[in-house]
Amino acid sequence: MARQNKQNKSTANRILVIELVIMILLLLVVTTIVSNRTRQNALEHMATVTDERSKIVSNYVDRAEAALTAYSRSAQIINLLKNPDNDKALQAAQKYTVTYSKDIPFLEGIYASKWTTQVLVHTNSKIAGMITRKTPESLEQLQNAMLEAGNGVYDTGIISSPASHKQIVSMYKAVYDENKNPIGLVGIGIFTDGLISDLDKLASRDLEQSTYSMIDVATKQYIFHANSYMIQKEAETPEVLALCDRFSNPADTPDTVGNFEFKEDGVNYVSAYSYMPDHNWILMFNDTRSEVYGLTYAMRLFLLLFGLLMIGLMIVFHLLNKRAEQTNQKLSSQLVKTERTKQSLTTAMFQDILTEANNRVSFSMDASKLNAVEDGCYYFVFFNISEFSQINSTYGNDAGDQVLLSTVQALRKVFLNGKIYRTGSDEFLIVIPSNDSTEAYNDIINNVNTAHAILLTPHETPAGQINAEYKIAVAKKSDNINASIISSLKDLTNRNGVAVFGQVQYLDLDQAN
Repeated sequence: MARQNKQNKSTANRILVIELVIMILLLLVVTTIVSNRTRQNALEHMATVTDERSKIVSNYVDRAEAALTAYSRSAQIINLLKNPDNDKALQAAQKYTVTYSKDIPFLEGIYASKWTTQVLVHTNSKIAGMITRKTPESLEQLQNAMLEAGNGVYDTGIISSPASHKQIVSMYKAVYDENKNPIGLVGIGIFTDGLISDLDKLASRDLEQSTYSMIDVATKQYIFHANSYMIQKEAETPEVLALCDRFSNPADTPDTVGNFEFKEDGVNYVSAYSYMPDHNWILMFNDTRSEVYGLTYAMRLFLLLFGLLMIGLMIVFHLLNKRAEQTNQKLSSQLVKTERTKQSLTTAMFQDILTEANNRVSFSMDASKLNAVEDGCYYFVFFNISEFSQINSTYGNDAGDQVLLSTVQALRKVFLNGKIYRTGSDEFLIVIPSNDSTEAYNDIINNVNTAHAILLTPHETPAGQINAEYKIAVAKKSDNINASIISSLKDLTNRNGVAVFGQVQYLDLDQAN
């Protein structure tokens, strides 16, 4: 008896050791997965913010270009440049310039001048008569740049204004006569105050220490910087200089967004960047490494403490209960665990865990049991989320999971008599028993259009509202039903592409065979 108790004690100790090892390994695996996931989410968020801000910069410059182009095409300006010595033309153009200027926010000045850069009219009338390019070299450089731009705008970028000593978006445009000869030019300066205001308003989700900077690839000088004394100074950070060198030949760098880490003044930073090829600028969104990965560190600490607590509880409960446990109780517990595991495996084998729809294995088994019905048939409705991988990469897997869930919810709401299967990562199949009548066919098509209308509305996700498009096909079959129906429907959707609302791709497999 003593020997048996000793053996039982030894067995219990071995079980405890095994449980501890498994718990530690599980803790390490979960911690690694969660840490990598939170780290990737943080980087993706920074990349999204940076891309949004780069679009704001581009839009700001585009609006300035549009304003200058519209100004150059006005009748008053063209008439003045054709008749620069005509007082009436001069007065009309000056009046138009002042009126036009009032509609341009953050305007430093807009003007028209002769081809020699002698200002004819300006927002500030006192500047009229000034020659802005006094040396032949600077005049030729400006004229050549405008001629090279043709009917477009010559964008000199963001510079420090010689007049106000503030940052402005500066650009010029040549004006041509009917023979396409230059008769003069127009110029504009827009303060960057509005641009900076727009950038500062953009949310950065609890990244309180974040800053942004923008650099000119050609000159490697900062256009924006958190430290104002760095503006128009060449970058010193090796990683930033390397990035400029990389984009000096953009043909070799297809990826215009990314992340890098650097160290400055003893502090480690993480930066997300977006390259704007139209202007040859790089916008960077920077934050301290400790804040960017703050959630990652917190999750690691939480999981570590939780794991240690669980291990401690395991040891305590094991010590309290091991002597009281009887062999039959252990066997009973093991049987219960085995049965639960069996049930879990059965569920996992035939059901999609995320959406709780039946899976492809379940459909393969069910399809073999669909017997032919006299005067009846089965309709197979196929929905495929178009470019679903793009949704995951742009908004994150959590948002993608929510799109899958809301898709199944919509299908369940519409197809009350159908059985829903998730046959792929972004594919869903509904099997509907029906009669072979025109009325039944119309009901199916109407339900498909109803579901499509619901799914075309934006999906509510953790990343905000997301629009998704679908590939849709419907097939009918009465007998000899098997899993190959999925391939037929998938081929049909691949041939026809994204579904157009109200136009359902239909395939009668009975006639096809």
